[in-house]
Parts: sequence; C-alpha cells; structure tokens
Amino acid sequence: MVRVMEQNGLRGASVAESAARHLKELIVEGALNPGDLLLSERDLAQQLNVSRPTLRQGIRMLEEEGLIVATSSGRSIAPLGRDIADPLIALIASHAEVVDDYLEFRATTERMAARLSAERANAVDCERLTTCMARIDQAHDGGDARDEAEADIDFHIALYEASHNLVVLHTMRALSGLLRRGVIENRETLFARPETRDRLRAQHREIYEAIMAGDGAAAAEAAEAHIHYTHRALNEVKAAEARLQVSLRRLNGGRVSAGRKGEG
Repeated sequence: MVRVMEQNGLRGASVAESAARHLKELIVEGALNPGDLLLSERDLAQQLNVSRPTLRQGIRMLEEEGLIVATSSGRSIAPLGRDIADPLIALIASHAEVVDDYLEFRATTERMAARLSAERANAVDCERLTTCMARIDQAHDGGDARDEAEADIDFHIALYEASHNLVVLHTMRALSGLLRRGVIENRETLFARPETRDRLRAQHREIYEAIMAGDGAAAAEAAEAHIHYTHRALNEVKAAEARLQVSLRRLNGGRVSAGRKGEG
C-alpha cells in the first residue's frame, strides 16, 4: 500500500484528509471492497505512516460520508452498491422480461469488457483470470454445479477488473449480488444440465485464451457469443419447466378436480 507520510508542514487535518483520500482511491479502484474489514487502528496507522489521532480524523470523515461503518469486528467498508437490494430492483426482477433486458445489457457490456481486458490486462489480472478458470475446470470435473456457478460469476468479475473500466466494474459487481442469489438467473438450474455446463466451460476458455493472447477482437466475439448462448439456454430451461408444470396440472386436474367423468 502507498503510504501517507506525516511530515513537518503536513500535519493535522491535511494529513487526515490525505489518509481519507487514499482509502477512497482504494475503494474506487476496487482494491477495497464492500464488507472488507480494515486493519486495526494501530496497524492501519502504521501502514499509512500517520499517527493514530490523525487516522481517527480521516476515518471519521469517511464514516460521515457513509463509506466506512463500524461493526462488532471493527471498521469495514460500507455496502456500496455491491449488492443491489433496493425494493424497486427486487420488484423489477420479479418481471419475466427483466432477464431478457439484463442479458441484452450484458451482451454489450461483456463484449466491451472482454476487448478492454485483452488490451489492458496486466500480470496480476492474468493470474486472477487463470485462477478463476482453474476453479471452473475443477468444479466442472467434480460435478459441483453450485461451485461452478460461483466460479462462473467470479470469472466475469475478474474480467471486469481486468478491463480497468471503473464504471463497468462497479456496475457489474453490484449486479453480481443478484446473480449469486438467483434473483435474475437461476444459475444452479442452468449448470445442472450437463450439455450446457460443457458448452459454458468451453466458452469461458475461449474468452480466457483470447484475453491471454491479447486478441481484443476474438475476446469480444467470444464474450458476446457466450452471453447469447446463456440467454438461449435460460429460455430453454424456462420453457421446459413451464411444459412440466402443464403436464403436472393435467395429471392431477389442477388440484381442483374431483375426478374425470366416468371414473370411479
């Protein structure tokens, strides 16, 4: 971490503001995430190379802005858009057409993010993407649909990070909370289909390899194709479930029939 130096001529409020500004920068760039617990006051002051009273001033500024909150375990980064839980969002998500709208948005965003990642990813980004890809392979080979769905989401977050576009990163991190709870997509149902899981893993590898090769055009095409395939697969799952429900209703008379005419 870059240290905030408390030197002669740069003391008191100005140093506290510098410490607060440095922590803000870490939040904006995604180095500090919502829910992350900060170091203890003593360790954080030492890390930033400021006095503890000065650190307290800086932390107080961030608390007043709603960026840091006090918890039973210490101070942590506030829930800043990581998980969209607004009642209006939940209401919108309850409408069937929101999946189509969301994936339409994802197709465009994913294409751009993949292209930028291929152009901008550094060694740290590549290592994180490699780790995520390995997790997808491991979960796939182990037959764990839940872990594979989680690894899928983490892969895409790593992709957004590698794009080095902060608007894309924070917007998609917020939406990832809905994904993890299955509010927009039932990821576990999707990954329960063996043929779908095979194709999705292959698509993730196509995206990954294009980024590793620095091929922006190929990464963009692979990412958009992946989202379109996901859209089709989700619609197929939805249609199959609807047909099953119709069949079950026919079987038991919709739970309101006393029996077919002529039976009994």
